[in-house]
Amino acid sequence: MIGITEAQLLGWLNPLLWPFLRCLALLSAMPLFSQRAVPLQVRIGLAMFFALAAQASLPAMPVLPLDAPPLLLMLVLQQLVIGIAMGFAVRLVFAAMEFAGELIGLQMGLNFAGFFDPATGMQGTATARFLGTLVSFLFVVTGGHLLLVQALAQSFHAFPVGPEPFAFVRAAQPQTWGAEIFRAGFWVALPLLALLLFVNLALGVVSRVAPQLNIFAIGFPLTVSVGLVGLLATLPLMQTPLEAVMTRLLSGFA
Repeated sequence: MIGITEAQLLGWLNPLLWPFLRCLALLSAMPLFSQRAVPLQVRIGLAMFFALAAQASLPAMPVLPLDAPPLLLMLVLQQLVIGIAMGFAVRLVFAAMEFAGELIGLQMGLNFAGFFDPATGMQGTATARFLGTLVSFLFVVTGGHLLLVQALAQSFHAFPVGPEPFAFVRAAQPQTWGAEIFRAGFWVALPLLALLLFVNLALGVVSRVAPQLNIFAIGFPLTVSVGLVGLLATLPLMQTPLEAVMTRLLSGFA
């Protein structure tokens, strides 16, 4: 009869449990996998696959007894905090692109064409929804998911499994990451904002030179047309700010 001792069981369980919990928290917080369209079974399967595949690159995990509930609770809380913070970092990148779309839509005059976004429970514009969808494709095409997996594996070296769940919060200061929304959003929207500002200045001069022209009749289609052309011209450049913001945010986990 083959017997399995508690020490053997803990030796098999501990190296898989903590990466599994941290990856599951990440998948439950990041934009693409946290949607209702992704079943919970898929997230659990991906977290288990990461826990198994990353064993060669992960440091040795502490073997803890199962009869220490306070310590186990602290360790579980640590994995949840780090995983949710990584998902929050990815969500900030998507929010920055959507913020840029809101600014562009405001200058183009498309904010009146708002619609209800069930993912956020707020009103959204066409340009914000377009850039949000675009960044979802760019995240996969540019290898953002691979960068995220690498950062997740490196986080076990930078923040190993330990009894202090909030040591990561003190070291990384995730509450300051919200400024990236405005920094990256203005970075993406600034060329189009400058272009549309020039168009509005030109329309102001035309209205003063030829007051008989109905500036509202020609201004709105001209602004929308120029904004759409400018948006089309800046699409090939979207990869640069996306990679820069993603690298800057995830560097705190390495």
